[in-house]
Amino acid sequence: MSIRQRLDEIHAEMTEWRRDFHAHPEIGFEEKRTSEIVAQKLGEWGIEVHRGLGGTGVVGVIRGKHGAQGSNRAIGLRADMDALPMEEGNSFAHRSQNPGRMHACGHDGHTAMLLGAAKVLAETRNFSGTVHLIFQPAEEGLAGAKAMLDDGLFEKFPCDAVYGIHNSPDMPLGQVKALTGTAMAAIDYFSVILRGRSSHGAHPQQGIDTVTMAAQVISALNSIPSRQVDALESSIISIGQIHGGTSDIVLPETVELRGSVRTLKAAVRDRVEELFKRTVKLTAEAQGGSAEIDYRRAYPATVNAAAETDRASACAAAVNGVTHVERDGRPLLAGEDFAFMLERTPGAYLFFGQRGADKGGVPVHNPGYDFNDDLLPIGANYLAAMVEQELA
Repeated sequence: MSIRQRLDEIHAEMTEWRRDFHAHPEIGFEEKRTSEIVAQKLGEWGIEVHRGLGGTGVVGVIRGKHGAQGSNRAIGLRADMDALPMEEGNSFAHRSQNPGRMHACGHDGHTAMLLGAAKVLAETRNFSGTVHLIFQPAEEGLAGAKAMLDDGLFEKFPCDAVYGIHNSPDMPLGQVKALTGTAMAAIDYFSVILRGRSSHGAHPQQGIDTVTMAAQVISALNSIPSRQVDALESSIISIGQIHGGTSDIVLPETVELRGSVRTLKAAVRDRVEELFKRTVKLTAEAQGGSAEIDYRRAYPATVNAAAETDRASACAAAVNGVTHVERDGRPLLAGEDFAFMLERTPGAYLFFGQRGADKGGVPVHNPGYDFNDDLLPIGANYLAAMVEQELA
């Protein structure tokens, strides 16, 4: 029986796992129920289980049955487990039961796919060497990958290469994107507190208006990517939050701006940070106020190694259900903390389309999103096939 045939047999079971995770979402570093289920299932299948890396992370270890040349080689397969702190807008039976929590990025599906691959690999062990199954917490902005690495992930479970996948509602089911080099952006976060002088709304000349100051700062920041960075280099500055004021008739003493910066190249990242800090400081001072800037580098760019991406692409192309592998697409300006793992060991991060005729097309991080369960056997097949290919 082929890998895909076995996965087709357990497709309904994988769907049950996935929908159970979706109904019980847990945000970063709080994935206690999810990691408990993962560890329990791995143990039931005779897989060696290690818990607690990065807080709620789980690592399963499967050793192949063949002791041939290359049996000391090991690879890692990674899936993220966390949900987002947002309300779900769906009404189907497996909608979130946890208020303010939602699997809006498909990590429930990623976890279910890796579990499916684990179950099949534990049954067959048709490879030489070791595969480490990495179930990671806190991908959504909290750097769970780095937390696992800081806890000694690759020292305790050395990997010659590491592989991961992400669903993509932007691509049809059956299409895969495998980009060599930079696949996703570096992400930085900022908080800016603008300070002025409060006054009555009838006498703005007696104060220093931080709301007007904030408007000037936002306008100036928007000109950085369009006017101070090469137009052929990608950079985005996004303001996600504005906080200030308690009354309709009082100009606030402070206004806070929060947001993110996204870039693809290290030199551009350095340049944008420099311009950001200078622009905020000088614009605030020009309005008579001041600025406190907290600028934090979060995730590096996700960079796929050439050789590993070539092999991952070839494997994906051979998977039943994959109709096309795109190699020359554009990088995404979203971020991914799998980048920390790729800084430590070569590997590849691929995107698997999930948009069907009537499902799977709602964008991620949207209240109406749901993972397309038709992708489960395709993604799990790829993960299991990578093990048999890389540890042949």
